[in-house]
Amino acid sequence: MLSPSQVIVLATPVFFALIAVEWIISARRKVHPYRLADALSSMSLGLMSQTSAVFTKLLTVGIYTAVFEHVALVRADAFWTSIPGWLIALLFYDFLYYWNHRLGHEVGVLWAAHVVHHQSQQYNLSTALRQPGSYALLSWLFYLPMALAGVPPLVFVVVGLIDLLYQFWVHTEQVRRLGWFDRWFCAPSNHRVHHAVNDPYLDRNYGGILIIWDRMFGTFKEEDDREPCVYGTRGLLKSWDPLWANASIYSQLAHDSWHTRGVADKLRVWLKPPGWRPADVAARFPKPAFVLDEHRVLFEPALSRGVTWFACIQFAALIAGAALFLWNADRAPLAHNLVWFAALTTGQWVLGACLQGRIGVWLALMIDCAALATATGALGLSDWHMVFKPAVMLLACAQVLSAQRAAPLDGAGHARPYSLRWLLVALQWSLVGDVCLMFASPAMFLPGLVSFLLAHIAYIVVLKRGMRWFADRRALVVTLALGVGMYGFLWHGGLPAELRIPVAVYVGVIALMAAQAWGRSREMQSPGALRVAVGASFFMASDTILAIDRFVQPVPHALFWVLASYFAAQTLIVHGLTAHRSP
Repeated sequence: MLSPSQVIVLATPVFFALIAVEWIISARRKVHPYRLADALSSMSLGLMSQTSAVFTKLLTVGIYTAVFEHVALVRADAFWTSIPGWLIALLFYDFLYYWNHRLGHEVGVLWAAHVVHHQSQQYNLSTALRQPGSYALLSWLFYLPMALAGVPPLVFVVVGLIDLLYQFWVHTEQVRRLGWFDRWFCAPSNHRVHHAVNDPYLDRNYGGILIIWDRMFGTFKEEDDREPCVYGTRGLLKSWDPLWANASIYSQLAHDSWHTRGVADKLRVWLKPPGWRPADVAARFPKPAFVLDEHRVLFEPALSRGVTWFACIQFAALIAGAALFLWNADRAPLAHNLVWFAALTTGQWVLGACLQGRIGVWLALMIDCAALATATGALGLSDWHMVFKPAVMLLACAQVLSAQRAAPLDGAGHARPYSLRWLLVALQWSLVGDVCLMFASPAMFLPGLVSFLLAHIAYIVVLKRGMRWFADRRALVVTLALGVGMYGFLWHGGLPAELRIPVAVYVGVIALMAAQAWGRSREMQSPGALRVAVGASFFMASDTILAIDRFVQPVPHALFWVLASYFAAQTLIVHGLTAHRSP
């Protein structure tokens, strides 16, 4: 039998085919046309919600099954698997969904999850796929009455999928009123009202399949042609970052809960309706009043042709990767699922960052390859690893060359002193070190160590350019102390005698590089310099894990942590030194 994840995989081509049809229709009618970045962002969030759901089945199905098996008030499995039983179960689920959905708009912590679905300023079929990754954390509570009533888990899962899939088609502006159908069912007109932020429409029409629940409980509002719907949230996200989309309201709630002086208010923040804030926090951290006309202005950073092509190819690759992940997730070990989920999430962040102009295409490709190199290395896919790992440094060099071409010139037409030639040297020696360490031969360890030593010396040259030596003395003391501590631990843990001097030199150089990076950050006080300093610290972490695993004792999943921290270091340094210098 197919799992729910596999059902979603099989339904995905249908979703995308219908989105393509709506895209063509809206373009021909020139009415509510799609915007590429918004559509890709919404669909990417849909992918994230499905891949993250692999890890929340214990909440969504596991707890339900336990309650059904041990606490159900009555067991009548034969009835629930009959046609009347299926229909009643669907009606039961839709009723509970209404209350889940309604409280998702009326309780702050529930809104923090559900808000993802409402963040788009457009309303089309791609919006239907825009789902939260944290929805399952609390939503399972609402469906326990079905378990108590004895509805079997299989029936619960199937009717839940039916309820979810039904709601896809109602997210469109290309279908207008449907007469009698609108009076009974959730239809496009009814659900447009639900997504609108206009005062008359706010927090209305919660029904999933049936709209009669809203009519019964006083939350129904009919669409009014004199009041066109304006979509989004009251407090626009203005970002294509999928991680921030999921975390933004949680962050706001945590901020207000932390800063309020009232003990009870620290809890009320999470339970009160969205927008409620303690008086002391509202006074200290005021927010602008809601103005509807400001929400009519769409968030739409400009996209170059290159970024457009990259975004489309990246999204197609993410779809393929997510489909493979979901199809095999139920049979794969948890560790494998976590590794591939991390790789997919990284790719989705890259897509959003590129669409928003936060990173360029070369850096985006570098991060993609870093994620794939980490995953393939950690899972023992050596052939693929030997492709992706060197590709990371080659793409980093391409990013630096692109930044160098964009660097301003002095009066004589020469690149200014901060031209990035020494960064290229560092990356090239890093590439040599990567190639050496890809081979399992112990004879390659020392050449790899020397290559990275030369890379770190080149990094120090880059970081010293135009700066004082070790401007942050506290950072110097801390990094040297950490270096001495790490070396002492390795010495007593069994570091071979022939490596003691080379490793001591290496540890000293990398500690000095990190100290210089933090001093540079203190002097420059810029986000780019901070990225470089954090990246240098990741270098120390990566080398520490590698050395402990190799010379002292095995570290669980060591290769994953070594590669992840190493590529994080390289990415942060390259990004910090090339930001705003490449197209």
